[in-house]
Amino acid sequence: MRRLLDVFLIFLRLGLTSFGGPVAHLGYFRTEFVERRRWLDEAAYADLVALCQFLPGPASSQVGMALGISRAGLWGALAAWAGFTLPSAALLVAFAYGVGLVGDVSDAGWLRGLKIVAVAIVAQAVLGMSRTLTPDRPRVLIALGAAMAALLVPSAAAQVGIIVVAGLIGWRFLTMADAPRASALPVTLSRRLGTAFLGAFVALLMILPVLREVVGGPALALVDSFYRAGSLVFGGGHVVLPLLEAEVVPTGWVTPDAFLAGYGATQAVPGPLFTFSAYLGAVSAVGLPALLAAGLALGAIFLPSFLLVAGTLPFWNALRAQPGAQSVLRGVNAGVVGLLLAALYSPVFTAGVRSTGEFAFVLGTFAALEYLKWPVWLVVALSAGVGALVWAGGP
Repeated sequence: MRRLLDVFLIFLRLGLTSFGGPVAHLGYFRTEFVERRRWLDEAAYADLVALCQFLPGPASSQVGMALGISRAGLWGALAAWAGFTLPSAALLVAFAYGVGLVGDVSDAGWLRGLKIVAVAIVAQAVLGMSRTLTPDRPRVLIALGAAMAALLVPSAAAQVGIIVVAGLIGWRFLTMADAPRASALPVTLSRRLGTAFLGAFVALLMILPVLREVVGGPALALVDSFYRAGSLVFGGGHVVLPLLEAEVVPTGWVTPDAFLAGYGATQAVPGPLFTFSAYLGAVSAVGLPALLAAGLALGAIFLPSFLLVAGTLPFWNALRAQPGAQSVLRGVNAGVVGLLLAALYSPVFTAGVRSTGEFAFVLGTFAALEYLKWPVWLVVALSAGVGALVWAGGP
């Protein structure tokens, strides 16, 4: 129980302070669990990120669930998810009740400060992971090629393709007989249980649309729509927005103006962007109480991620320990570094830095994190405060 409470409280703090989107979240996680707490080493963390890049759903939330499982079993996954997700979900539900009263916060000074510090956090993550995952010329070239491809073809499908190609290159060219053995991720779940979770994921994807048509009812309709959105999106983050819009706007559940207002508010809260689902449930005209609809939408969109992570982890250690799989993962991890490098430029840098003064701010926050070793929460809080003071009147 103590370990479970620790998982919840650690992820709750991350859920309250992790601004900047999924790429920045991976940087926060690396700082917290690899560097500070040493729950796992750099290679195991990179392999975990690579696995979650392959799975549909929000990669950063899936990494959090996997870390929770490794620390405290299935309840640890739920504790990690709750701590990381509920702060932003609660804020967005509150916004749904008072939609329009807050106004446009997209250019607020404190939010600009948070966007800037996200650049430094991602830069630190890319630098730290590159030291371990791209230590030689072949892997540096894979990373640079992946970054170039991701910038030239910015889409979720391209990202999956880049990871596959990087893995194939690793399998063909990065075989190393003297490579160190991959460190195991502590997972106590059985393979039989993992198989059951994977079966449940597929079964729900097929059965929910049938139940929606046969049984009917607003609750089933809501769960089916958001479960499908969480199951079919690769890349996470902003990629899910077209799927959500297609589910809630044409049906008349949410007006286009309310959808856009909620999307704007989502940019101003920490945690995963998938919590936008809680807002959509709260404002949806489906005939359910707002809080119930918000809870159903939020649970349904994250349920596929939970089932997939819990289903694949029991097989993961055995798979990644195979020599061929290790070669593939060397290429994949180099490709992930490249994807993070591309994301550092777009959208993290391009959204956060618009002037030389803001770039100077990035350098200062990076120095505080990397060289002065200030805690992340302190740098984030100071950045929000400085942003509120410097850009109080907007641009």
